[in-house]
Amino acid sequence: MTWEHRGARGAAGLWALRIVAALLGLIGLVLAIGGAWLAFIGGSPYYLLAGLGLCAAAFFLFKGRVLGVAIYAAVFVATLFWALWEVGLHGWALVPRVVGPLVLFFVVLALVPAISASRTARQLALGGLVGALALVIAGGIGVAMSARAPEPRPLPAAQLAMTEPSLWPVGADWPAYGGTYSARRYSPLSQITPDNVRRLERAWVAHTRDLPSERAKNKYGAETTPLKVGDALYLCSAKNILISFDPATGRERWRYDPKVADDWIPYTAACRGVAYYAVPGADPAEACASRIIEGTLDGRIIAVDARTGVPCAGFGRNGQVDIKLGMGAVFPGMVSITSPPTIVRGVIVTGHQVLDGQRNDAPSGVIQGFDAVTGEQRWAWDLGRDASEPATPDVTYTRGTPNMWTIASGDEALGHAYLPMGNSAVDYWSSDRSAQENFYATSLVALDVTTGRPAWRFQTVHMDVWDYDLGSQATLVDFPSPAGMVPALVLPSKQGDIYVLDRRTGRPLTGVEERPVPQGGVEPAQRTKTQLFSLYHTLARQELTEKDMWGMSLIDQMVCRIQFRLADYRGMYTPPTADRRWVQYPGYNGGSDRGGIAVDPVRGVIVANYNDMPNYNRLVPREEADRKGWTPRDQARGGDLGGGAEGAGDPQAGSPYAVSVNAGWRMPFTKLLCKQPPYGGIRAIDLRTGRTIWDRPLGQARRNGPFGIPSMLPVGIGTPNNGGAVVTAGGVIFIAAATDNLIRALDLRTGELLWSDVLPAGGQATPMTYEHGGRQYLVIMAGGHHFMETPVGDEVIAYALPGS
Repeated sequence: MTWEHRGARGAAGLWALRIVAALLGLIGLVLAIGGAWLAFIGGSPYYLLAGLGLCAAAFFLFKGRVLGVAIYAAVFVATLFWALWEVGLHGWALVPRVVGPLVLFFVVLALVPAISASRTARQLALGGLVGALALVIAGGIGVAMSARAPEPRPLPAAQLAMTEPSLWPVGADWPAYGGTYSARRYSPLSQITPDNVRRLERAWVAHTRDLPSERAKNKYGAETTPLKVGDALYLCSAKNILISFDPATGRERWRYDPKVADDWIPYTAACRGVAYYAVPGADPAEACASRIIEGTLDGRIIAVDARTGVPCAGFGRNGQVDIKLGMGAVFPGMVSITSPPTIVRGVIVTGHQVLDGQRNDAPSGVIQGFDAVTGEQRWAWDLGRDASEPATPDVTYTRGTPNMWTIASGDEALGHAYLPMGNSAVDYWSSDRSAQENFYATSLVALDVTTGRPAWRFQTVHMDVWDYDLGSQATLVDFPSPAGMVPALVLPSKQGDIYVLDRRTGRPLTGVEERPVPQGGVEPAQRTKTQLFSLYHTLARQELTEKDMWGMSLIDQMVCRIQFRLADYRGMYTPPTADRRWVQYPGYNGGSDRGGIAVDPVRGVIVANYNDMPNYNRLVPREEADRKGWTPRDQARGGDLGGGAEGAGDPQAGSPYAVSVNAGWRMPFTKLLCKQPPYGGIRAIDLRTGRTIWDRPLGQARRNGPFGIPSMLPVGIGTPNNGGAVVTAGGVIFIAAATDNLIRALDLRTGELLWSDVLPAGGQATPMTYEHGGRQYLVIMAGGHHFMETPVGDEVIAYALPGS
């Protein structure tokens, strides 16, 4: 008997069967067409074969034939073997290859009773269902076993020296953005340990009361790390409101609002931190004997009294100086200070962000030094001039030169500020850069703060057209060598390499080598034959292959594979192209970016969080960009300030090409990334040898999902992350940074999760820790970030162990 003779029940089964058959046929048709294209351009033939198989299965199912079930079962079994051959038991890589086909397998088997009344057919279907369930259970166990992290290496046994070249050591306080200007992000506090950290609770919550206006709603990204000096906390809000809190209660003591207008927000309203300065020899009772100094989004340096928040009358003009003097025409948003200044030997050393990708003749990236007491400009390092001297009314700083948008570190004893330099104004085109720009761009420059002249430079990328500017602070350490401890620094880079340099000379203390890199692109004469690679350690993964493409299903995975095959990708440093897309991996967000690294100088351990995502880029010829209406920021008028990713339609006016960057390389429909997880991680590294101690994905999938819908799954996927870690003498690492809105504590020995708390907004800031009244506190700014797609907030949250 067939389904035509089964009455109402048979009619319902008929419709269900035909709907499933139509769905299978549609999926098969898409896979067959896309798979034929993929196979034609050299990709995997699987999608074509699977698509044809699904079409055949759909045909026979539509006819009510059991043969359709058998064909689908054969396709499913073949899919399992293919998936295991391609990626083994890699759980996340198996998701698009297996989950969808498995669900359809259950559905098809469930339709057997609607096709055949045969007991044998039904028994086979039941057996197939039981077998599929067993497969799911066994596969889940296998994936879980294979996903177990490798056994961590033991922590280094040797105890390293712990000299502190900065002005103030970290103890109960946290007097600089990175703990000190050595940027170790290490605290000797040990009250919180792996044994008691699970007892952490919120001690207080404060609010900056700085939330975006309607115009700026897509531009906020509060990234501040507070300072703690004596009996006060100090921080800046997203738009530079200076605030002092009581460290025990979070009660606000004072605030000073410099009134930054929304128009001056660059890509992001972000103030990463402030600087503290105590005037040598001053009477502590005097106004501004100790002061808080910040840079603002509209290009000012502001100094206020640390006790009252009142501007320092003797600093500049009414407590502020304008860094834009001598820069010529500066449009709102083009020049902004988003990072805290570094103060070495009484000199405020500041760079600034120049809005990327707008104009080839953008304002200068000049580095300036100001007297920390008077605000007088001491010097200005302009790459277009040989001299390092202040501007005069008839001198304008050279436009379009590389800038330092991130945080410098400093050595008080040597009198050096270490500047992680960026790129020239147009990141992805280089033909008219000067010799000076090419020499200093994407380099760590040691600047003598007494003269404003470079002492040395170490370049990590030659002729950079990948936006691989140095975003991380260099961290000052004592490095063991056969001749004893060497004053050194550890420098992480966006491409993932970590270098160890003698901070007196810039000479590498660990192995580096020049390797051949791909040639060609739109400026073949500008590409260097080799690039520098570190032999000490790299956070970069192996080069991408087609097998690394991902998605929600076989279809979007196939689309990503087609995109990969159509693009130019020949490994790291694939030259930019205009005739087709090119893959940049790692993308411009790192590797390591503004969060930098943390170093336990006693145990000799580096803690580095990192991103692991590609970008999908294309240079857009000028005529095409003009047709698209891509114009520089200064030509935009009114309306929403926008908030797209950097490079997503940057005009690069004055060059032959604009640039289109698909940051993270997402599918436009599902919003999922084309590369399989993880997208970020955290790693412990032996400082002495550069060997990995342990490596873990960082971030859960709870806020990620297709179509931008949070999955809420507490499963470690390894998400994109921005913000750094703090490590303590207690053996605990504290970090937020990921897109899951969690702050977490990890065991320094193993990387295992010890504790976490859900933040009310994104935690794209570096936490800090301090002691007050006998209690150790952990503080994080939960401000969110538009680029990381985490919710925006204004909460400053402190945690401590229970106590009075």
